[in-house]
Amino acid sequence: MSDLAAIWNEILPEVKNGVTGVGVWAALNAARPVASDGDVLILGVPHESAELGGHLRLPATRSIIERLMSEVAGAKIQLRVIEGVTEADWHTVQRRDAERRRLQEQAMDRLRQESEARTSWDTIYEQLSRKYAAIQNKSMPQNRAKFFIEAVEYIADARSRITTDDDLSERNYARCLERVSQYTELPSVLVALKVLEAMGESDR
Repeated sequence: MSDLAAIWNEILPEVKNGVTGVGVWAALNAARPVASDGDVLILGVPHESAELGGHLRLPATRSIIERLMSEVAGAKIQLRVIEGVTEADWHTVQRRDAERRRLQEQAMDRLRQESEARTSWDTIYEQLSRKYAAIQNKSMPQNRAKFFIEAVEYIADARSRITTDDDLSERNYARCLERVSQYTELPSVLVALKVLEAMGESDR
């Protein structure tokens, strides 16, 4: 699409023949080809007539423009309508797109990390429950002491493998410490201290 203006002027009469409505015609008259981005035609409408862009995005209008552009270009062309008719306007839209993608990626990364942390510590929490349920004669302190030693080692190992350290992960970690505290009738701070000692971090 080397000469967008020429191609647009060539197909415009046929586009008009294929659509109806005063608003659509006004939008077509106001529209200007701004740029091409790969197989995408960037069609702009003036800022003061931004509401006309909606007529160009209608499926019927979009379809005929894309079909005619594809025929002239010899390749499948897609249409994107923006506000503004200059290359500077297009660059502004591109920067907004990039910022939107960045924020979306950040949100996805945060959700993924939260999901991984929740799944990991939830698994540890469930395993602690299973380990305790499997103990014979839970009322005997020596048996609960054995569970305590195993639980501390188990949590310490998990803590060293789970690298996420955001607030949600820390809360789920604390939840596991509280579970051991509940089962062994030991203060949760003591459980946490023993986990730190097992990890070699008690002197930090």
